[in-house]
Amino acid sequence: PPACLARLHPLYASTHNYDMMRGGPPMGGQPMMQPQIVLLREGTDTSQGKPQLISNINACQAIVDVVRTTLGPRGMDKLIHDDQGNVTISNDGATLMKQLQIVHPAGKTLVDISMSQDAEVGDGTTSVVLLAGEFLRECKPFVEEGVHPQVIVMAYREACNLALAKLDAIAVKLDAQDTQKTRDMLEKSAATSLSSKLVSGQKAFFAKMVCDAVLSLDQGLALDMIGMKKVPGGSLQESMLVEGVAFKKTFSYAGFEQMTKKFCDPKIALLNVELELKAERDNAEVRVTDVASYQSVVNAEWDIIYDKLAKIVASGANIVLSRLAIGDLATQYFADRGLFCAGRVPEDDLKRVAKATGAAVQTSCNDLNGKILGTCSSFEERQVGGERFNFFSGCKTASTSTIILRGGAEQFIEEAERSLHDAIMNTRRLLVNPSVIAGGGAIEMEISAHLRERSRSIYGKQQLLIAAFAKALEVIPRQVAANAGMDPTDVLNKLRMKHAHGGKWFGVDVVENGICDTFESFVWEAAVMKRNALAAATEAACLILSVDETVRNPASEKPDAKNYPGMRGRGRGRGGGRFGGRGRR
Repeated sequence: PPACLARLHPLYASTHNYDMMRGGPPMGGQPMMQPQIVLLREGTDTSQGKPQLISNINACQAIVDVVRTTLGPRGMDKLIHDDQGNVTISNDGATLMKQLQIVHPAGKTLVDISMSQDAEVGDGTTSVVLLAGEFLRECKPFVEEGVHPQVIVMAYREACNLALAKLDAIAVKLDAQDTQKTRDMLEKSAATSLSSKLVSGQKAFFAKMVCDAVLSLDQGLALDMIGMKKVPGGSLQESMLVEGVAFKKTFSYAGFEQMTKKFCDPKIALLNVELELKAERDNAEVRVTDVASYQSVVNAEWDIIYDKLAKIVASGANIVLSRLAIGDLATQYFADRGLFCAGRVPEDDLKRVAKATGAAVQTSCNDLNGKILGTCSSFEERQVGGERFNFFSGCKTASTSTIILRGGAEQFIEEAERSLHDAIMNTRRLLVNPSVIAGGGAIEMEISAHLRERSRSIYGKQQLLIAAFAKALEVIPRQVAANAGMDPTDVLNKLRMKHAHGGKWFGVDVVENGICDTFESFVWEAAVMKRNALAAATEAACLILSVDETVRNPASEKPDAKNYPGMRGRGRGRGGGRFGGRGRR
C-alpha cells in the first residue's frame, strides 16, 4: 500500500504527495521528480572551463614573479625564513622553489620542472621556470579569445622541435681529444655557471677547483666521489681541494692523543662493529648465585672484546675506521700498539673511503686478512680552521676528491656549497656532451629570430602561436638586462638588429651595460642545459594548458590532514582508517 511505501522510501512519499496535490493518481501518468545526483563529497570545490585555465596561468605568473629577479650575474638573492626558524639566503631557482612550499596544484608543476632541471643538469633552474611562465603568459590572450588549448599545445610542441633543431645546428662542438682545449672549455663554462651566484667574486678560483675535482674522477663520473665539507671561519680563498678523502675528526675517547697521526702506505680496515664495553643491564639479564659466577660473566665480556681487538691488530691494519662506536678501552689498546682508530664515521664518508682504497666494510672481526684491507699513499690528521680533519691521499683503487669550504657566515658557506654543486653538475654534463653555446641571452635571441622567420611560412593559427613562442624566448635577455639595471627595451632592440644581420652570438653585456659577442667574451653554457630547459618548460606549459578542471577536496586543506589520513575530526566514528578514536597518534 502507498502508506507502507511512504514509510519505507521517503522519495516515494514526496512523489506521492506531489501527485495527490495535482489531483492525479499516485505514481500514475505524471513524470517522477528526478533525485539529485551527488558524485563528490559535500564541500568539494570544482572549477572548470576557461576561467579555471586562466586561474592556473595567473597562479604560475605569481610564482614566476618571485624568482624573476634572481636571473643573471646581477640577480638579487632571496632570504627565506621558515617555520622552524631556519634562514636560507639563495638565488638558486631549485632551492627557492623547494623552500617556498607551494601548495597550488598547477603551480607545483613549475616546482617539478625546476627539480628535474637541477637533477638532470644542475644549472638553469631559474631559466626553466621563467620560460614556462612566459610561454603561458604569451598564450593567455589566445585562450581568452576562444582558441582551443589543444591547438596551442600542438603549436608549442612544433615550435619546441624547431627550436631544439636550431640549437643543435648552431651549437659549437669541441674536440674532446685535445686535453688542454677541453679543460679551457670546462673552466669557462664553470665560470659562467658561477657568475650568477653569491661566489661570483671568486669564480676563477672556484672554476679551477671544480674542473680539478671533476677531471680527477674515473670514467663513470660518479658524483658521490666528490665530497664537500664546510668549516666556518676564514675566507673563501682559504677553501681547498683535497685529492683523496677528508672528513672531520670523530668523537674520541681518552688515549686518542697518544695515537700515531701520520702514516705512509697504511693498511686500512673498515668495520661496522661496536668495539665498546656495555653495561650488563644493557646486554642481557643474567641470574647468578654467588660473586664468583658474576665475575665469570664480566670476565667473559672482557675476553670477547680483547679477542676482537687482538684479531684486528693481527690482521696488519694500521688504521681502523668503524661506523659504530669505538670505546675508551679499544682506543687505548690501539694507541699502545701504534694504530689509529676512529668510530662513528659518517656512512657516506665510510663508503667513499671503501671505494677509494679498495677496502671492504666488515660486520665481524673474524677472518680479517689482507684482501679486505684498503691502502692509500699517505694518511695524516691536520688542523683546518677550528676543526681537525683526517686526510687519505693517493688512493689507488678509485679517484676521489674532497672540497673543504671556508667562509664567514653559515648561510654563506651553504650557498657556496649549492653554487659549487651546480657548477660540478654542469661540468660533468659537459664532459659527456662536449658542445657549448653562448650565454647572456644570445641563444634565445637567435632561436627567437629563426622561429619568427619560420612562422611566416606556416598557414593558419599556428603562425601566430609559433610567433608567440618566439616572443616568449626573449624573456631571458630582457630579464638579465633588467636585473643589471639596463633599459630592457633598448637592449632588446639592439639585439634584434644584430641577430637580423647575422650576429648569432650577440647577447647582453652586464659588465659594460650594453651588448657584445658573448661567445668571444667566453660566456659559455652547456648546450645540454639549454636543450633540457626548453623541452621541460614547453612540456610544463602544455601540461597546464591541457588541464580544464580542478577538483579540490576540502579535507586535504586541513592542517596535518596528509599526516593523519584516517582521522575524522574529534569523533569516535567507526571505520576511520588506521587511527580511530580521539586525539593524535
